[in-house]
Amino acid sequence: MTQPFELPHFYMPYPARLNPHLDEARAHSTAWAREMGMLEGSGIWEQADLDAHDYGLLCAYTHPDCDGPALSLITDWYVWVFFFDDHFLDMFKRTPDRAAGKAHLDRLPLFMPLNLATPVPEPENPVEAGLANLWARTVPAMSADWRSRFAVATEHLLNESMWELSNINEGRVSNPVEYIEMRRKVGGAPWSAGLVEYATAEVPAAVARSRPLRVLMETFSDGVHLRNDLFSYQREVEDEGELSNGVLVLETFFGCTTQEAADTVNDILTSRLHQFEHTAVTEVPALAVENGLRPDEVAAVAAYTKGLQDWQSGGHEWHMRSSRYMNKGAGPTSPWEKLTRPGTSAADIGALLASAAAERLRAYTHVPFQKVGPSRLPEFHMPFQVELSPHLDRARHNLVGWTRRMGMLSEGVWDEDKLASCDLAVCSAGLDPDGSPEALDLSASWLAFGTYGDDYYPLVYGNRRDLAAARVTTARLSACMPVDGEETLVPLNAMERSLIDLWARTTAGMTPDERRTLRTAVDSMTESWVWELSNQLQNRIPDPVDYLEMRRATFGSDLTLSLCRMGQGPAVPPEVYASGPVRSLENAAIDYACLLNDVFSYQKEIEFEGEIHNAILVVQNFFGCDYPAALGVVHDLMTQRMQQFEHVVAHELPVLYDDFDLSAEAREAMGGYVGDLQNWMAGILNWHRVVDRYKDSYLSRRSHGFLPDRAPAVPSLPVG
Repeated sequence: MTQPFELPHFYMPYPARLNPHLDEARAHSTAWAREMGMLEGSGIWEQADLDAHDYGLLCAYTHPDCDGPALSLITDWYVWVFFFDDHFLDMFKRTPDRAAGKAHLDRLPLFMPLNLATPVPEPENPVEAGLANLWARTVPAMSADWRSRFAVATEHLLNESMWELSNINEGRVSNPVEYIEMRRKVGGAPWSAGLVEYATAEVPAAVARSRPLRVLMETFSDGVHLRNDLFSYQREVEDEGELSNGVLVLETFFGCTTQEAADTVNDILTSRLHQFEHTAVTEVPALAVENGLRPDEVAAVAAYTKGLQDWQSGGHEWHMRSSRYMNKGAGPTSPWEKLTRPGTSAADIGALLASAAAERLRAYTHVPFQKVGPSRLPEFHMPFQVELSPHLDRARHNLVGWTRRMGMLSEGVWDEDKLASCDLAVCSAGLDPDGSPEALDLSASWLAFGTYGDDYYPLVYGNRRDLAAARVTTARLSACMPVDGEETLVPLNAMERSLIDLWARTTAGMTPDERRTLRTAVDSMTESWVWELSNQLQNRIPDPVDYLEMRRATFGSDLTLSLCRMGQGPAVPPEVYASGPVRSLENAAIDYACLLNDVFSYQKEIEFEGEIHNAILVVQNFFGCDYPAALGVVHDLMTQRMQQFEHVVAHELPVLYDDFDLSAEAREAMGGYVGDLQNWMAGILNWHRVVDRYKDSYLSRRSHGFLPDRAPAVPSLPVG
């Protein structure tokens, strides 16, 4: 069969190594698969299928240093997960039978009890039998924290198969952002990362959920999945009718050829691997220092990081050899292989190094403050009408008084003219048109705090190149939000003073858990400002995927969603908010708003502020295209994110309500939440259109540094 495209040259700087216990793992996994009922008689596999796929070789390449028993156990896990995938395809996707597929998936968590003393049901098929056996053999060696994380990753791997099934039923190809997010869950690489911990060293619980470790896992996941998409395109798209493949997703989004889409997927794959390396070198060491990790804990993180690298190179080598995939014509991946060939010259080496460095260095070569002219505004797809609160004028007047009392107008960052240019009460009036006067005041004050902080960090700490002071400020801001009666700090500046005031007004009637959720949301926003500052000091344009995901935090999205959810009361169970469809709905709305802001603020950020955190610039850098072309890509993505929001409301939420058997009260509350998100998007678009903050006429007449003689002092006191 002719291949649909030529495989690209893959970036893979780490050599693949083979575990010496390969034969032992092969023999063990074959006997185990037969014992679990996965081979003859299963209707899914015969032994010839298992032999051809050679999961023993996969695990020997991806876990080269573990001992024989550990390799055998890990190989059994991979036999099980690939059997699950093929079994689900044959039983429920080809049919397609959503109800039976859901019933099958709903039973599987019963075989993963966090307490091994909990009884499990009698297995009814090879998938259940294999999971019960593997869970009992694996989790005794790991901590409760690891068990919890691995159980969640396994459930995501299983449950998001329903997302794939739903897309097949609807004939729907996802948009690129949606695809990356969902592929991590259904593709199983976060689950694989858990097994890397089992094979190498368990990550300390204190840092397991931190941004650097999360980014390592996510970049690892994206690298594994995008590579698999390239090798499996022919089997999945042409043979099985799958719609969940990155090459197909980009073909559809860009309207390009299969070869062009494949090359772009490989470019994204390379960028994600560069992001992995950048995080491992710059963010992980700082994490260890900040958290005071012991030497053995530092060594555990290092071993885990190396294990993820081994998986990348070993997984690639397996794809090159397995009969399961399209691998004809794939050349050597490691650049250093070329240097061992006869006749290699100094010129060959120079060209190789130049090629390897060009893409990585491009992110650091942006020249700031280039003139780009007024921001170009396309026709935005906005299906929802904006409504404004009748209390707008009152909120606008009260906000001026509040910001003055908090000190925001006396630190050299804002004056009344800058505050007026933001007109944040207009934004609040659109976000919550039915809110009380007090609620509108509170909302406008939160927006002022977030906008002021977003302006403050680059102006104060960016100009002074003082990342350490930014970290001190961020830690102090977190301490301004007591959860359970802790003593509040004495405020040193306007941000601390305003956050203490907002916290007291917002959380008076909250439970400790609700306060903890809200503090986490605020922390996510303030910590993302430090991430931006770190990139700014390096003059590094972010990786596209990392940018989009961190943009949600810099925009304060978690804070907004927390406040919206609390407004709906307790009728909606937390599991509904945590479900895939609701998170998909929220992320689509958030991304639409974030990208909208980037379109309006392009001139302000690029020309007047020397910023690098803008989606249009990120696209320009990644694709090497001009402003209009990059704007077109961002605008298309905005439109598809809005269409996804509409799709989830129309097709996925009704099914979700039935799956959870929600009461009429809960369905009404969810309808209110959807309405809040619609108001949020419409209100944000209206705000951007009417305020002066992003207009060329305003930007051209204003100073974009400190106000005269009012540069704020940098806090230097320790946290506490």
